[in-house]
Amino acid sequence: MMKQADIAALKSLVHAVAVYADNGEFDALEQLFAQEILVDYSSLSGAEAEVKSPEALMTQWASLLPGFEQTLHQIGTIEVSVEGDRASAHAKVVADHYVNQLHWQVSGSYDYQFIRQQQDWLISAIQFNLVDERGTRDVFAPAAANAKAQPVAYLQRQQSQAAVKAFLRSLESKDMSSFAELWAEDVVQDMPFSPEGHPKRVVGKANILELYANWPNVARDADFTSNLVFYPTQDPQTLFVEFTGDVQVIPTGRHYQQTYAALFHVENQKITLFREYYNPAPFSWAFALNE
Repeated sequence: MMKQADIAALKSLVHAVAVYADNGEFDALEQLFAQEILVDYSSLSGAEAEVKSPEALMTQWASLLPGFEQTLHQIGTIEVSVEGDRASAHAKVVADHYVNQLHWQVSGSYDYQFIRQQQDWLISAIQFNLVDERGTRDVFAPAAANAKAQPVAYLQRQQSQAAVKAFLRSLESKDMSSFAELWAEDVVQDMPFSPEGHPKRVVGKANILELYANWPNVARDADFTSNLVFYPTQDPQTLFVEFTGDVQVIPTGRHYQQTYAALFHVENQKITLFREYYNPAPFSWAFALNE
């Protein structure tokens, strides 16, 4: 026998997808999906169904939907079926899209599949079934252009994280050409706990490149990304990050291990601020700064 609470939760989930999508709340929307989602819009686009991660699906939606002046997904009757920790739902929908005095309306239905994880229902599959459309599909090109010109916070945060990952991976690979491309001309690197004999503040891209110039000759088997954790802030261009460093130091033959906390600010996919906090003792020992 289906529990009424489950039915209500699943119907609420279907409505939440529409509301979050129309309001551009992609961070909240991402949390409604399982780790893998079977996405099928073949009746609309002709493309085959494919399995996506929540991040990949949100990236796709965030790269288009915010470019419309307005969207409205009106959910009609929802029919729900529950069997243990799995469920399905069928929901009618009419969706309107407006941009540059153009209008496109599509109507049909959604078929959802759900799984229950730790008491929460998550969407594991979504299929759109086209019934009718009115207006013009010419809305897509200007919407995509608008979304690209003014990326929403979800996409900006992805770009910020990508720049930080690229920086740490360039240290691991000792790819100093890629490393050099990541910095804004007026970048600042602050190291408040830097030990004596090592700078506490470096200003400007040229000085950053000079500071790291000898890295390929110093490091071997470097790992900075195995324990990388991002803590997003309200500003999508600002990230608080935790990561560990594990490096074989070539000149001293010592094993450097460190835990870092860092604040990054990224603009136009270039790092403008890198403020790192770390324990100076293992750094001084590994690199023999006091010897």
